[in-house]
This record gives sequence, C-alpha cells and structure tokens, in this order.
Amino acid sequence: MRMLVIASLAVAAVAPIASPALAGAGTVGRAGGEGLAAHRAVYDLSLKDASERSGITGMVGRMVYEFGGSACEGYTVSFRFVTEISTGDDSRVTDQQTTTFEDIRNQTFRFVTRSFVNQKLDHEIRGSAEAAGNGLAVKIEQPEELALDIAPAHFPTEHMIEMIDKARGGERFYESRIYDGSDEGDQAMITTTILGEKETVEGGDTEAERAGDLADHAYWPVSMSYFEEEAEGDGLPVYSIAFKLYENGVTRDLTMDYGDFVLEGRLAQLDMYEAEPCPE
Repeated sequence: MRMLVIASLAVAAVAPIASPALAGAGTVGRAGGEGLAAHRAVYDLSLKDASERSGITGMVGRMVYEFGGSACEGYTVSFRFVTEISTGDDSRVTDQQTTTFEDIRNQTFRFVTRSFVNQKLDHEIRGSAEAAGNGLAVKIEQPEELALDIAPAHFPTEHMIEMIDKARGGERFYESRIYDGSDEGDQAMITTTILGEKETVEGGDTEAERAGDLADHAYWPVSMSYFEEEAEGDGLPVYSIAFKLYENGVTRDLTMDYGDFVLEGRLAQLDMYEAEPCPE
C-alpha cells in the first residue's frame, strides 16, 4: 500500500494519507508552497467494502499525519497508519510508520518506513532521492544498498503544490508522476487526477465541523488513480483515492480503494500549528 502518497496527497500528505495539512497563509507556488499549513490530522478508518476474494471480514484503524516545515527550510512529514484486520477467525494488527524530509528548492527527498505486524518489525526501508540530469537518482540504504536512476517525478509535497495550482487555475484533469519511496522505493507511480469544481459545505456535514476554522470553507472534490509505470494488461489502477481538498492542503472525507477492499477515513481531530515564514 502506498500510504505515504495517501498522507501527502490525500491528507496533506499527506494527503497519503496522506494524507492525509495545515495554518499558514499566502499563495501556493510551484517552487515554494508557502500556502501549505503545518498541522496534525487524525483520521478514523473503517471498512466500506471488501470482496470475497480479499478474505477480509472487518477492518478498523486510525491514521495520524503530521506536516511541518517551510519552503525555505524544507518540509517534514511524520505518518502512522494502524489497522486491525479481521479474516474469519483470525485478526492481525498492521502498523506503518513513515518519516520524510523534502527540500523542494534543492530537489531532494529522504525517507524511512517501518512496517510492523502484531507489534513485530516486518519490513524497513530507508533511502533518498534527488533530481539529477533528466531524472531522479535514487539511493536505497535498507534493506539492501541499491543505487538507480529513474524517470523524473514529483516528490509528495511538490505534487500537492502542483495539484492546488491546477485546481486554482481551473484545470480539471491531468497526469503526473510521483516518487515517495513507497513499497521497495525503486520506482515512481503514474497518477491521473480529476479535480471537481469548488464546492461549499452543506448542512449536516458533521465531519466539516471537526476541521475547526476551515469548517465553512469551500473545497475541491478530488479523485486520483495510481498506475505502475510499466503496467501491462487491462490498465487498471493499483490504487485510487477520493477526498475533499482545501486551499491550504487540508483534506478530509477520504475513500481509499485498493481493488479487493475499500477504506473510508473520517477526520477525527485537526490541530493547526503556527508556521514560521521564510525570511525576506
């Protein structure tokens, strides 16, 4: 699961997750991102649907996403995604913990992800990427050292900035490429994004009330699909997500479709932090 993308793009990223965003003011620029707000967002997760093939009979969880930093100092993300999955008579607890640092100005990205199953470490990946020539130079430190070059791609926060720019400009459909270090960290993903017209909050929207000062703010409905770059066959997405996006990067009302099962994420708590402006 590409949970960091949920955080950086759906929560924030976060949207990933990610995704899951959030006090600052000012404009959002492709090279800066001064309008993204520092925050901590908590989402309650529940199972919306599951196919018989998945073997899943129930799933609940929580996603916590912290976003901070600035365009001048770089952006940090701390992300945790915990689920309890029931499969008939058995259940297991999965816990993914990710931290990243992204310097948009210098086009560098560092990441560490640890995945636990029933409180035991199952997988750890650590690495970095930077713009080099006509692509990205990726270095994986764990689980094994690996160096490779891949096609150019946006890092998660940079992609969020791009999304908000396009939404503000009235663009309704576009394709992009994202690298976030997910899975084995050795490839980027192709994304297609549909941006709806800006909408106002309707009466009875109890989730909006948990967004604090943003409760009455308008938002864009967003739908994104992720594809493997070298995908063959029917061309179906590996993963898709829908969410409501505010101008400063806050997201809520998540629907995460993994094919065999679908999760919903409802904003439970949002803490806004005061961001330090970049020096003149």
